[in-house]
Amino acid sequence: MASIRPAKCYRWDSPAYTRVAKNPQDSFISGIPSNKIMRYNMGNNAGVYDTKASIVLNEDLQIRHNALEAARVTTQFTLERKLGLANYFFKVLIYPHHVMRQNVQASGAGADRVSEGMRRAFGKPVGRAARVKAGQKIFTIYFNKNDARMKIVKSALSKACQKLPGDTKILVEENKK
Repeated sequence: MASIRPAKCYRWDSPAYTRVAKNPQDSFISGIPSNKIMRYNMGNNAGVYDTKASIVLNEDLQIRHNALEAARVTTQFTLERKLGLANYFFKVLIYPHHVMRQNVQASGAGADRVSEGMRRAFGKPVGRAARVKAGQKIFTIYFNKNDARMKIVKSALSKACQKLPGDTKILVEENKK
């Protein structure tokens, strides 16, 4: 399988490519890869929590669905192992709507006779991405504050930040319900 192309290949210079209709004839997009994010809410949803910690982006970015899923799995694993399922609620706040396209180029012997180059270079769907603005939250963890839990939550979120592109920060604030 080929490696993932760099982010510079997918610019944010056009509206999001998202047109998928229930009626297949009305849809502009066909053959979209499925979303890799499996779960958006984890932990104890019914609990009452006094603190929330979030990952916030400092710049406008497109985040691929596989990067979001890698960060989610890492965070969920750390929280579940160290806090237990009943002591937190973890939520993924963004959804990868944008469909990324790639103009596949033929290579090898005889490629010049087969490929069209940049003629009709609309591209085929290769993945999904979430378009995130600066200051927008990506993940949020709700928990009851004490020193040990705060350290575990910050550790889990810092591991997730390593899986995400761009400049991120961890924001801790009181939960107002």
